[in-house]
Order: sequence, then structure tokens, then C-alpha cells
Amino acid sequence: MTDDTRDDDAYGRPEFYPAGEWDEEYAPRQPQQQQGAAHPPPPLPGGEPTQTYFPPPPPPPPAAYGMGQGWAPPPGGATEFLPRRERRTGPRTGTLAALGLVVALVAGGAASCGTYLLTRPSAGLDPAYAIPTPAVAPTGRAPESVAGVAAKVLPSVVSLEVQGSGQAGTGSGFLIRGGYIVTNNHVVAAAARSGGAIRIRFANRESTTAQIVGRDPNSDIAVVKPDETFGAPEATLGNSDSMVVGDPVIAIGSPLGLSGTVTTGIVSSLNRPVEAGGESGRDSALINAIQTDAAINPGNSGGPLVNGKGEVIGVNSAIATIGAGQPLGGQQSGSIGLGFAIPVNQVRRIAEELISTGSARTSRIGITIDQNYQGQGVRIADAPDRGVPPITPQGPADKAGLRAGDVILEVDGQPISDSRELIVTIRSKTPGDRVPFKYTRAGAERTVDVVIGAAPAPSAQPS
Repeated sequence: MTDDTRDDDAYGRPEFYPAGEWDEEYAPRQPQQQQGAAHPPPPLPGGEPTQTYFPPPPPPPPAAYGMGQGWAPPPGGATEFLPRRERRTGPRTGTLAALGLVVALVAGGAASCGTYLLTRPSAGLDPAYAIPTPAVAPTGRAPESVAGVAAKVLPSVVSLEVQGSGQAGTGSGFLIRGGYIVTNNHVVAAAARSGGAIRIRFANRESTTAQIVGRDPNSDIAVVKPDETFGAPEATLGNSDSMVVGDPVIAIGSPLGLSGTVTTGIVSSLNRPVEAGGESGRDSALINAIQTDAAINPGNSGGPLVNGKGEVIGVNSAIATIGAGQPLGGQQSGSIGLGFAIPVNQVRRIAEELISTGSARTSRIGITIDQNYQGQGVRIADAPDRGVPPITPQGPADKAGLRAGDVILEVDGQPISDSRELIVTIRSKTPGDRVPFKYTRAGAERTVDVVIGAAPAPSAQPS
């Protein structure tokens, strides 16, 4: 049923509409009355009215139900309004669609999360995880590189295992011409004193026993002879006099028994007087050392210090330590960047003499030093000390014209500040060398050449 077919009785009657929904559209159309005619005249007797007559509406009854001013209650004794047309209070179609989409997204996310939690590896493991491995690069190195030098020298370096009476230790050494091995005296001293054993281990992991050929406590150099060399090449000896401060160097040896260890550094200083050798000064030696910051540790003793060409320019012998009682000597503490090597020019001479005679000469000039002197240089004593004269008669100093009380300032152009420097400088020279000395006498500076002599060498002892 449409609005055009609604019941005529209900059409245009406001009492059948809920309050507030009366629409003038549906109000009955009343004929227009002429303006000014409030009520048409009654019909004439016996005649028809001349126009349509509309009687006035009846007055509202008393106590009428409030349908608006001038309205009567609805017919049929109704005492209440008809219900309003119900408005749509539920969600619209668009809202329902959006809500469904949100629910679907939440459900999908929850399902994905649940799937991950159920299938992920436990404890962070990933069975498919892999770190890519780059292709193997060529291992060849330039001959002048550290790796190239190490590859050249390592086959000539050995480690020594020494057993003595209640003593054992390790050290390093290197092979020289004739199948001999050069090392430090303090490395083999335990075996020499007690008739112990020495075992040599080569870079190719072969090993053999060895015997002491000769050793020199004053220079801390020893030479041993292995029973077999297993084809190991000999090291090339350089010239230590050609080294200058700042030159790169490489130390090779067996620190703490770790054979074939390579460390690098530079020449930190030259002509450094250092005491090296046995513990507590026993079999100690004063050496005119090359100082380096290449790491040297216990077990490196006797190993080579080489230059950038792979030539041996020193024998590692001592390190400086902190808080170990002795300022130098390096018995048990590790490297602090202060290592010392015996110059190879001195080593070469000592090794030759040890191999030739079983002993080595100690260079000297035949003077007694005044230990109480506090001035510049080193003063020759002016009186005998415990029966020893200040100048050895017919000794090198006496022949050169030095006298008691002279103060030595320089040796071979090197300034001398204390007795240790004078001793190590003279010992670094070869007996027979002519060396210029600068000294003062009665306040006047003088220069004289002294031919280096040697202390009487002990007779050779069979090893």
C-alpha cells in the first residue's frame, strides 16, 4: 500500500500521526471562502441554498485530551497516542563491512604470528644460516715484506731444550756456516755446568741432540753443534755497523717455547750498555747492545734479529723489566718494548774464535777505572786498587801514552759518560783495532790512538 491508497478516513487527520509528524501536505483541502464572509446566510424557506454551507466546527469538549489547542480526543475513546514510527538504530551496511575487514585483518595477523611461533627455531638457531667464505687469495708475498723476510729466515731458526742438574730451560738459536748453531751463553749454561743434555728442534719439526763447542760468559755468546741439520739452510749474517736508529727489524725465536714466533719493530737505539746473562749476575756480561721495540720474551734469547733483507744483525739477549729487582736482564717478565741484541759484528768474531779455539778473547786496553769519580767522562785511577796498578805496564793504554788520572771523554767518536759505556765500547772492538781516544789531562783535551788488546784467553776445553 502506498501513500496514494491510504484509507480515506485516515487521510488528512492529524490525530492518526504521532506528535510532531503532522505534515501540511496531508491536510484536507478546504474550499476558499470569500474574504469577509464569516458565515454564509441560512437557506431560504422552501428553497435551496445559493452556495455551499460549511457549519462552524464544534467547540472542544471540556477536559479534552491534549492534542493541541482546539482538538478533541481521538475517536473510539483512545486515550494515548499511536506509537512513533521506529527509527533504524542498528549499524549501517558500511559500518558492518568495515568491522568485518578489521576482524579479518586481526585474525590473519594472529594466525601468521601463531604460525611463526610454532615454526621458528628454538634458542635463536637458524638451520639455513651461513657466512659466506671468500675465495682463497694467493699466499705469496713480496721478498722485502715482513712475511717474505720471515719465510726466508724461519727455516734457519731453531729452538733449544736444555736439561741440567735440577734445571731446565728453553731458548733459540740460528744455523750458520758449517752446521753450527749460535745462541746465548745463558741458554746453555745449565747443561755446561752439570753435563746436561741439549736437544735442537728445527723448523721442519725434526729434532736432534747437540754438544757445546764453546761459550763466552763475557759476551753471552755460545756455539753448539747438532748431530744433524736435516737440510736446514744457514742464516745470512749482515753488518751491524750499517744499522741506524729507525731501521725496521724482525725478531724470530721461541718465546715461552712457542717456536717460530715472529715479531717486528725498529732499531730504537744503538750502543746501549746492557748487562745480560745468568740470574743474580752469575755469568753476567756487559754488551754494547742494539735496542729494539720488537717484542722479545723469555725463550727468544739466542734468536736472530734481522734487517729488512733478512740478514742477521744481532742476537737477542736481554729485555728490560719493571719491578723485577734487576733493571735489565729479562729473566721472567714479559716484553715492555725494550729488547736488546748483541751486534752481529761482535757475534761473528766471538763465534769464529769459539769454533777455532773453544774460547774467545775479551778486548781491553789495560786500565783501572776510578769508581768514585763523578765528573764528565771516565777517570783512570791515580793509585793502585787492591794491588792492581792504574795503568798496566806495556799494555795498550800505556803504549798509547795514557796516564793515571787522565779522563777519557770519547772512544771512536762516541761520547763516554760512565764506566759501563767505556767497557762495552772497548769489548765491541776486535783485538788489534786502532781506535782514537779523546781525553783530558790537567784541563787540556788531547787525542791518541789506542790499539785494542785482549785479556789472556783460557786454554781450550773439550766439550
